[in-house]
Amino acid sequence: MMKAVLLLLLSLTVCVSSDPGSSCVYPPFSWCSSVDSAVRCGVLKQCLQSNFTRSRQTADKVQVELYYESLCPGCRLFITGQLFPTWLMLQDIMEVTLVPYGNAMETFDGKKYIYKCQHGPQECLGNMLETCLLNMTNAAAFHIINCMESATDVIQAAKSCVSLYSPELDFNSLMTCVNGDQGNQLMHQNALKTRALDPPHKSVPWVVVDGVHIDDSALSAFFKLVCDHYKGSPPPACGGRQRAYNTYCHKD
Repeated sequence: MMKAVLLLLLSLTVCVSSDPGSSCVYPPFSWCSSVDSAVRCGVLKQCLQSNFTRSRQTADKVQVELYYESLCPGCRLFITGQLFPTWLMLQDIMEVTLVPYGNAMETFDGKKYIYKCQHGPQECLGNMLETCLLNMTNAAAFHIINCMESATDVIQAAKSCVSLYSPELDFNSLMTCVNGDQGNQLMHQNALKTRALDPPHKSVPWVVVDGVHIDDSALSAFFKLVCDHYKGSPPPACGGRQRAYNTYCHKD
């Protein structure tokens, strides 16, 4: 039965390949998120091959947790310069959990939780935006957050980053989460997770890999750290099963 399904899907790929991308409205990272998006974007065969390769991996993925705050300069630099590029290359062997809260303080006024953030109210807003994005956009969230953290103004960039990486998300719905009970409860969960860290965090970014806090001195070589933590056969990006190239472009 499965073989028949695969043959049918591959035949659909042939049908769309004559006009690739004609009905593709999805950002590239989501092309393989469903059969429909793969067919519309003309990459179904490649998606099937990629999923087959992933299914043959037997080792557990490296679990990476980042506890951070949206306007912390060091956090922004780590996300955009180390964590996101590493994840782009190694997402088949790693999973990332983002917890926007950092050094914030939480109090309860009897009706809702009130937050005071290290870098002021704008950081609280940035934390809440990214928390709601993580809850509402799944795979697109990391792309949107990296886009925001790469911008000169994290908050102002939110709308354009959402439009770029999750065009189906209504920004008003996002703001309803940010300003409502849902966002308040989601941020409370971030506060609980952060307070439960053992050892307690002393600064941010605070990185935990496979349950163990990683010293700041190791964060500048984060790509290598993830490769070293993976217990399966290393992927090509880590130096495993590399293809030897013997064709060069010579100078005229």
